[in-house]
Amino acid sequence: MTDPDNTNIRNLIAACASITVFGFAFGMSYPLLSLILESRGVASDMIGINSAMMPIGILLFSSVIPVAARRFGARNVAITAALVTALVILSYKVFDTLAAWFVIRLVQGMTMSTLFVLSEAWIVGSAGSKNRGKIVAIYASVLSGSFGAGPLLISFIGIEGWAPFVLGAGVVTIGVVPFLFIREDVHGESEETQPSGLLSFAPKAPMLLAAVGVFAIFDAASLSLFPIYGVYNGLDVSTSANILSALILGNVLLQFPIGWLCDRFAHRWVLAGCAVITAITLLLLPGLIDSPLKWPLLVLMGTTGYGVYTVSLSSLGNRFSGIELINGAAAFAVVWGFGALLGSVSGGWAMLGFDSHGLPISLGGVYLLLAVGITWRQIALQQAAHKNDM
Repeated sequence: MTDPDNTNIRNLIAACASITVFGFAFGMSYPLLSLILESRGVASDMIGINSAMMPIGILLFSSVIPVAARRFGARNVAITAALVTALVILSYKVFDTLAAWFVIRLVQGMTMSTLFVLSEAWIVGSAGSKNRGKIVAIYASVLSGSFGAGPLLISFIGIEGWAPFVLGAGVVTIGVVPFLFIREDVHGESEETQPSGLLSFAPKAPMLLAAVGVFAIFDAASLSLFPIYGVYNGLDVSTSANILSALILGNVLLQFPIGWLCDRFAHRWVLAGCAVITAITLLLLPGLIDSPLKWPLLVLMGTTGYGVYTVSLSSLGNRFSGIELINGAAAFAVVWGFGALLGSVSGGWAMLGFDSHGLPISLGGVYLLLAVGITWRQIALQQAAHKNDM
């Protein structure tokens, strides 16, 4: 546990600044590469498979991050990963073939996961528990905004030539500067605490990992399929694209109330509340897709749906510190990778098997299961504590 008032402002600002820059570059790379491949006549299924190499890289490398951080120092590892990421972005243009891009995107997934795992560990670890929920919420809002700014820039500079790749590499290189101001606390670290993988960490926080998995399923399915869901239900392309805008709006503007709740109430109940509200909004969406009421519904859905991750990250910082916090952040990344892959695939299956409304209904069911799981585990823990007191 961290001291409630022990907020490391220096580390907090540095980590937030860096992760915001990397979020911008990460958000720009997804549409840039997909649009380039589409302009070359590459089939959509092959574009999707190529895009999947990045989360696969996250899955393969996340368990290595705590080991590298303990051996070489988290700041050194983060700086190295940032510089390699800059080179990776340039290499897309140097090795400009589809086959090469499979390998490059795999490597980018590895380096980007390193940046996000270590930065998030610094953010939640540097925020004193008294205000951790609000700080994590601000971070989530800023990151979402920077992630969304990446695709927006593509509309101005285009996809031709070296410009987008040089810009992306330059932005990532600038993101190294705040890392130089990070101070690592090397004192008080237990020698018995070792880097661990997902299977070792999972028993310590099973519901947090389940929440991250559910969020990842929702995140991937909504980003890839919600515009298609709108078109299938008679909305024009512009309106369908705005479905995502409404979701992101809730994530950017309304995470602070979620963080405020985290700082005042038990995280498990805030998490369960977010899951229940998200499930309800998803199950209501099919009946309101033709109504203007869908817009406030989608904003609320984005607030609580993405809020599940905000609460999970805040809770992780409350419960763990040091290398164990990095272990947890790495486990989050692994589960996110699995969930993201599952979300895109299962969402497509749901739309094929149960008509287009299968997408929100299936996602609503997943969030409902999360709420039930959190409640069941809390009841079980209370019963076990009661038996121990007898």
